[in-house]
Amino acid sequence: MSARLHRFLRGLLTLAIALAGLVVLPTPSRAATPVCALACDTLDPSKAQRDTFPVPDVNLNGRILRLHMSDPDSMAWASIDNGVSGDAVWLDRSWDRGATWEGLLGKATIPGSWTGTRTLMYNLTDPVGHRRGWLRACADAAGVTCTDWVRPTVCDGTSCDGADPATAAGDDRPVPSTTLFGRTISLHVDQKNAMAWGVIENGGAGDEIWLDRSWDGGATWPEGSSLGRTGVPSGRTTTRTAMFATRDPGGLLFGGAVRACGREAAHQEGSCTAWARPAPTRARAAADALMASYHTYEGWWRSSWWNSAVALTSLIDFAERTGQRDDDWAWVIARTFEQNRGTFPAGARSSDPVEGHFISRAIDDAAWWGVAWLAAYDHTHDRRYLDEAVTITSYVHQYWDTGSCGGGVWWDRERTYKNAVTNGLYLWLTTSLHQRISGDTVWGDRAATAATWYLGSGLINGAGLVNDGLTGDCRNNSQTVWSYNQGLAIGAFTQLWRSTGNGQYLDTARRLADAAITSTALTRDGVLTESCDTGSGACDDNQKQFKGIFIRHLADLADATGSTTYRAYLKKQADSIWSTDRDPLNRLGQRWAGTTPNQVDWRTQASALGALTAADGL
Repeated sequence: MSARLHRFLRGLLTLAIALAGLVVLPTPSRAATPVCALACDTLDPSKAQRDTFPVPDVNLNGRILRLHMSDPDSMAWASIDNGVSGDAVWLDRSWDRGATWEGLLGKATIPGSWTGTRTLMYNLTDPVGHRRGWLRACADAAGVTCTDWVRPTVCDGTSCDGADPATAAGDDRPVPSTTLFGRTISLHVDQKNAMAWGVIENGGAGDEIWLDRSWDGGATWPEGSSLGRTGVPSGRTTTRTAMFATRDPGGLLFGGAVRACGREAAHQEGSCTAWARPAPTRARAAADALMASYHTYEGWWRSSWWNSAVALTSLIDFAERTGQRDDDWAWVIARTFEQNRGTFPAGARSSDPVEGHFISRAIDDAAWWGVAWLAAYDHTHDRRYLDEAVTITSYVHQYWDTGSCGGGVWWDRERTYKNAVTNGLYLWLTTSLHQRISGDTVWGDRAATAATWYLGSGLINGAGLVNDGLTGDCRNNSQTVWSYNQGLAIGAFTQLWRSTGNGQYLDTARRLADAAITSTALTRDGVLTESCDTGSGACDDNQKQFKGIFIRHLADLADATGSTTYRAYLKKQADSIWSTDRDPLNRLGQRWAGTTPNQVDWRTQASALGALTAADGL
């Protein structure tokens, strides 16, 4: 048979199928790019945590075509039963509500004498790509057909898409309304429950209102366009959409942005408000926006290793101080731990190889992860996090060296520098382990030795400020006073006082705190200000998180002393961030006083989250 004749006959067969009222096989497309959420596409269904059937089965010439879904995995698969050898089953997945789709996913054919088979599992959502999918099961068994699409409703707790705005706990308008041919189009938000709806006013019959929802801050919204689209009924001038959620914990999508859009009946063009995110509380809003940048499959915030440890610590502090003990945050802690405790080559997580247990040649990088796992242990009481912190701190302890400057921990494995950050971390970690390990004497003794060394090292200058490190001949090097060095020392000496009751330690913490909040080296017009925050300067990716670290430890001192001065300072930072350093998507920048040029990314978000958390916990 010639190739041309073969194609002609195949076309006739396809036409016959269509005329029979069945679904035509989708045109084969390029292989779908694998999607990874908690697991990657093609997971074996035997590993599914649950098996539910979200849409009716389809009978195709006696075969049973079924779509399966596991809500906890947010994945689906297809099966065919009562079939014969050669019958095939697959999934279609659409990212634009069925307008287009990736076809033939996991296509499987019934082998030999079997009567059924199934596909592998595929993800319903793509958190990395910031999109929600639709899936359906399809089969070819002497004809081709598909089930209905499954399109899980977005729910945030008890609040789900489609709720009546009459049930809203509040009605805020987070962005200005827009007008179109005399109509007013406005976005409304129930801040408490993070739900939104749109309203059109001053209109006429046939005018329309809808919401767009985006999971990447308004860059794209293929699945979320025209949500709740509704028209103004005859005899009325206004109408509104149903409410829609802006968080999809089941789909691992956080920080959803919404806008209200409308159209006048006689014209095709529409108009939309600006994008916005709800703010249930200031800290919750910041946490949701931070989670929008979390890489769910890899379990970190991409491109910054130690910064991810600090971001995780900020998120745990938020959950702990605000009483958030739900699964929204526990899974993030576990995911980060499980996906990152192994080994990675240089460039995969850090510029250095990661050698397991979060350890690399940069001693302070490892120590930041120790801090994160102690925070995780305090929040979850899961012993594995405490054990990991012990492993990391034991590694850091290997670089305590009395042969240089009488003690202190080296900054790197090459033993080139003794600095404030590594020694502040070591002092805080050893003290914290002593507090958490019953009957400990080893870590307590090491903490006391480290404290004595720190106080006599010269790292604290005559003004009560901590410089960056020591010179080769063991003197204060007079380099930049960074807020995180100041904060680590405040936190370490506060914890030492809690452990020992020694007033000298608390006096030291207070002296360091008083210097920080009064010196222009760190505070200007009452707002914490890094040296790189001033003028036309810019902070590097490391410096972007320094201030949040300082605030974490100042909040600890405020808790320990009950000082109204420290509490007022903490409140000032949060108020300034919220009023001057926030956009409608709750993105928070580097410059807490709101000056320009400002930098905004997940690092600045995590840092500012620390300040909002501290103030909310007062």
